[in-house]
Amino acid sequence: MFNEENTASSCIDKVIKEITKIKNQIKLIIVDDGSIDKTADLLKNKKKQYKNQLVILSHKKNNGYGAALQTGISYAIKERYKFYLTMDSDLTNPPKYIVDFIKVMSEDIDCVKASRYIKGGKVVNVPYFRQLISIIGNYIASLLFNVGIKDCTNGFRMVRLELLKGIKFKEKSFSIILEELYYLKKKHSRFKEIPYTLTPRTNSKSHFKYNFRIFRDYFKYAFKAFLLP
Repeated sequence: MFNEENTASSCIDKVIKEITKIKNQIKLIIVDDGSIDKTADLLKNKKKQYKNQLVILSHKKNNGYGAALQTGISYAIKERYKFYLTMDSDLTNPPKYIVDFIKVMSEDIDCVKASRYIKGGKVVNVPYFRQLISIIGNYIASLLFNVGIKDCTNGFRMVRLELLKGIKFKEKSFSIILEELYYLKKKHSRFKEIPYTLTPRTNSKSHFKYNFRIFRDYFKYAFKAFLLP
């Protein structure tokens, strides 16, 4: 989370509601990435409400999506969790899909990705030009990665943590999603996708912006993956 005072409480309530339905031992880990609004105060109150179900990790300053992800992954590995599932705190990744990830994940699968681009998946009320960029970018990335994933840039995914032990991620931005996919392919991971519907933010502003650096970093890992034996 970064400056998510408008969605923080609702996000946590909805995620906790879903994970309490599941028999597996699950905790919700929130990484507050240096928020300067009221997010931190809201998280303190939610911690009192949910106690052991909720873990709050904080950065003193905003380090970026990739850095926050690394903090969460490191904590989960240290605590010996078997899987981790990442989702955006703005509720564009509906918590209702959490149970679908768990149903699909098995001993034969190492990474489950939510997908807008398989049968049953779709995008709702997102500007057409952003949809077009994503469709073209993911088509190219899918061809280069060649692991059976059509929605490579999607950060809504579940991964077997054992495969990430010892990896020192370099990316501090959203491109860590592709960096992770590269390392997973390098370790001959097995992938699967589930369909989901992406919805736009309603009460907050996106921190993601398309620019040359994003495209460069994304495709850097796509081409590296293409060259893997």
